[in-house]
Amino acid sequence: MFIDVKLLSGFPKPLTYQIPTDWPQVQVGTLVRVPLKAQQVSAVVIRIYEQSTETFTIRKATQIEQFPQDPYYLTFMKELSSYYQLDEFFCIKRLKSFLKDSKIQEPIITTASTEPSLKTVTLTDEQQAIVDVLLPQIIHPAYQPTLIHGVTGSGKTEIYKKIIEQAFLEHKTVLLLLPEVSLAMQFEQIFRQKLSENIPIFSFHSATKPKLKQLLWDALLKNSPGLIIGVHLPVLLPLSNLGCIIIDEEHEIGFQEKKHPKINTKQAALLRARIYNIPIVLGSATPSIASLYNVKHRGWKLFQLKKRFAGTFPTVYTASLTDKKQRKSFWITDQLLNALKTCLIKKEQSIVFLNRRGVCFFIQCKSCSFIISCHACSVSLTLHADNTLRCHYCAYQQEAPAACAQCQKTEFLKKGIGTEQITTILKKLLPTARIGRADLDITSNKKLWAQTITAFEKQELDILVGTQTIAKGYHFPNVTLVGVIWADINLNFPFYNAQESTLQQLIQVAGRAGRQHNVSSVIIQTMTEQRIFQHLNEVDYLTFYESELERRAEVNYPPLIRFAEIELKHTKEDTVEQEAQRVAAYLMKQNSHYQVLGPAKPPVAQIKKIFSRKIYLKADSFITLQNAYRSLEHIKLKSSLFYTPDPLN
Repeated sequence: MFIDVKLLSGFPKPLTYQIPTDWPQVQVGTLVRVPLKAQQVSAVVIRIYEQSTETFTIRKATQIEQFPQDPYYLTFMKELSSYYQLDEFFCIKRLKSFLKDSKIQEPIITTASTEPSLKTVTLTDEQQAIVDVLLPQIIHPAYQPTLIHGVTGSGKTEIYKKIIEQAFLEHKTVLLLLPEVSLAMQFEQIFRQKLSENIPIFSFHSATKPKLKQLLWDALLKNSPGLIIGVHLPVLLPLSNLGCIIIDEEHEIGFQEKKHPKINTKQAALLRARIYNIPIVLGSATPSIASLYNVKHRGWKLFQLKKRFAGTFPTVYTASLTDKKQRKSFWITDQLLNALKTCLIKKEQSIVFLNRRGVCFFIQCKSCSFIISCHACSVSLTLHADNTLRCHYCAYQQEAPAACAQCQKTEFLKKGIGTEQITTILKKLLPTARIGRADLDITSNKKLWAQTITAFEKQELDILVGTQTIAKGYHFPNVTLVGVIWADINLNFPFYNAQESTLQQLIQVAGRAGRQHNVSSVIIQTMTEQRIFQHLNEVDYLTFYESELERRAEVNYPPLIRFAEIELKHTKEDTVEQEAQRVAAYLMKQNSHYQVLGPAKPPVAQIKKIFSRKIYLKADSFITLQNAYRSLEHIKLKSSLFYTPDPLN
């Protein structure tokens, strides 16, 4: 017996080997070790046959690698690779590399805010109605995407718990996917409290230690049921007993990976659920426009949780930053300042949100207008409180100069605002307040972040100033006020989904208020009046869907059409510019089945000394987009080429 194999090292051609006579039955998709020169390398069996016509001596394969049996795995790998235009074994290579990786990142947090242990919770009528529909789908599986639109604090976790318990009774495994590692770690702690100890819980993400990865792999080899929690990687695991996939915070762009290939975990999970013919549950307080569109047009089921499990919804107010009325700080309106003072008197807690860290966006010479920028990225350097200027893309930093490098004058203007500066302002305005900060500068230091979260949970801090890190998942019972410093800061970014992502972020951060109180408020400070501010009441969030869909129909953007990004990268800007023009011109000449936009220079066109240009394609089907991208194979380019279907910025 002989086999043709594809090497995981990336060698393009299949190689032939002989199967040892004492091996058990080998199947297409089996992972094996084969000799290659003086090495032993991993390969996947792609063909099996009785006789070979080769005249040279064929070497024998040496070992069958332990790999969980999963009859649908190879099909899933092929379809996922086709969707993202990758080598069909890319995901297996990535999975094996991660399993062996000993250089694991340190956990982002070591403690997480959790709700009290509720092992014997009585479900509300809304929750029970959803459970009654979902549990039979675990017992008699079929592909059915179900969207749960549950307002913040409505108890979606209790529904997830019921699904996991039922799956375990059926000897099945559940994947629970979250948009970032800190949330995955938080949910692991929550479910260790909520679930019976006989249900194994495994984490599988960048903060998982090697020994715990091995425990998970051993469980997969034994086909043991359990709960696997993570971000991007769990959906790539071979699982013969997969019973259900749950995606929480399904609207989050964090499910799309930031580095190429930019695989979107949510899309991969939907593909896998269809191939495995199992249910998939997606939950959010602010469902994505795409998911709501799928409810209306592609057979998804929608359930709503309109009531909070405890507490009541906050009252939402808007305040103008451009009001000419004199105040102590431009960035803190009287309305917000008075509300913060009231909270301090009542010994209640507040969250102040601004999605920008640092002291200010950039500093500019007052004389010649020169802006200090990163030497490796096409962005200005952000000023921080320790008088350093930092790049938030490549981590380059330098001391803030005493004089302008261009004209040698010494006066600088500080433009914009960041979380560090807001913290400083609040300490001056509220000298008795105990104020903490929660942004990437803090969360990247796991010890400091754990101390900050613990202090806020224990009410040792009165005010927490933070970025989007605090906008999702956390349960702070004593928070009765959320203040948003600059609500419309992201609305003018050149992304078609800017309004959607801004509203989602505002509603999510507002949802931190009033989770255990009957009276709470949210104050949204803005520079301009925007239509999305009419939809800030999360109970009425779905009213935003229709107006946003109308806006996208006018310019023909997803979810009404299929959309893809082609990115070119090179160390020389002239090269990437010229080749992007060539590629765009070639695509435009091919046919009229798709529309070509660009090439365009992205907002950040250089990162770590690599220049980029982007071309966008619109069509009625992804097959059309894939064919357009594949047509570029014969064009010789010096630039690297990357393809991303339905990119999220």
